[in-house]
Formats: sequence, structure tokens, C-alpha cells
Amino acid sequence: MTSSPDAAFDAALSPHLASVEALTSGLNGVGYIASRRIATALYMAVKLQKPILVEGTAGVGKTELALSTAALLGLPLIRMQCYEGLDESKALYEWKYGKQLLYTQILKDRMGEALSDAPSMDAAMDRLHGMGDLFFSEPFLEPRPLMKALQERAGCVLLIDEIDKSDEAFEAFLLEVLSAYQVSIPEIGVLKAETPPIVFLTSNNVRDLGDALKRRCLHLHI
Repeated sequence: MTSSPDAAFDAALSPHLASVEALTSGLNGVGYIASRRIATALYMAVKLQKPILVEGTAGVGKTELALSTAALLGLPLIRMQCYEGLDESKALYEWKYGKQLLYTQILKDRMGEALSDAPSMDAAMDRLHGMGDLFFSEPFLEPRPLMKALQERAGCVLLIDEIDKSDEAFEAFLLEVLSAYQVSIPEIGVLKAETPPIVFLTSNNVRDLGDALKRRCLHLHI
């Protein structure tokens, strides 16, 4: 009988996640003195594969909890700092416009050669459309933090720092990522994480977060 990816992931992390006590001891070992309440919240977040929303005033160790978790579990840390005006292009992906322009010039130089044997105008147009689609494919994508986290095949720790500084529109955008660990890219399709990241959202309570976001998270106040 083969094990599921989730079971394999749990097995890989089991030395530190066998119990709340083991997690507390492990965090202490990497320099984070965790109370039982903090360790329990983190333990449940990992086991349930749910994001954990860590609230509290500045300087109480919210960000450090994510950094210590990554160090303890030996996972890469991907950090996204939130700010007013943060949008999808800065958080998810951008197109490599310079590379697109370079390839456009190459295509322009080769266009006559490529279309010279087309039997009709319709056939020539079909070829042009096919060439144009290449510019909006994965090799031309510049991944940003959210996409990088979803692309980590062995998992990672994703820190969405100071989510309360972002706009409500960005908060709404996050809902798909946090509920299904996937995003929809119009030109490519749905990108889904093979191994869901361990997600920390931190908040200094600059503004009230939406109920929809809160319902997707476990809560921890430090």
C-alpha cells in the first residue's frame, strides 16, 4: 500500500511534530522560547494544513516564530512583506517583459521565413497566434513570493508579514491561495501546490481583518 503525499510530509516532519511537547522542545532548541499555547497553535496549524494568523503588538515575536519554525523543520522560508498598494503582480507573478521584447524581435526577424510556405492567409494567422501564445507561457513568468511558495515541491514556510497593512482587495485575493493552496493564472491555468506550505500571517492590528480571511485561519495572540 502506498502512502499519500500528506502522510509522507508528516513522516518527514514527525521528529519535531510528534507531539506538542516535541515541538516546544524543538523550538527551544533553535532559540525560540515557546509557551504551550504557542506550540499547540502551531502544531494544530501544521496537522490541519491551515494558515495561522498571529496577532499582537510589534516586537512580541510573531515574525520570529515563522523564522524559527523554518529553521526547526529545515524548510525554506519565503517572506512577503505587506504594504498599502500591494497587488497581485507583486505578490504572485509578473511577466518578463524584457525577455518577451527580445523574443519578439527574434520572431520579427524570422517571421517571413516562418510564414513563407503557409498555404493560405488563415494558415499564416494560425501560425502567428501559436507564436504569440509562447510569450505568455511559464518560461516568461517571473514568480513572486506566493507563486514561489506554491512551486516548492517539498514544502516551505510562507510568511505573509503584516497583512493588516495591505488593502482589503489584496486580502480578498488571498482567499483562494489560503483555502485551496492554489491560484488561477488566466494564460496558464490553475497552479496547485504539491505540498501545501506552512503559512503564517502576522498582524499588528493596524486595521480589522475581514471575516472571510479570519475563518480560513487558526488564531494565535502573543
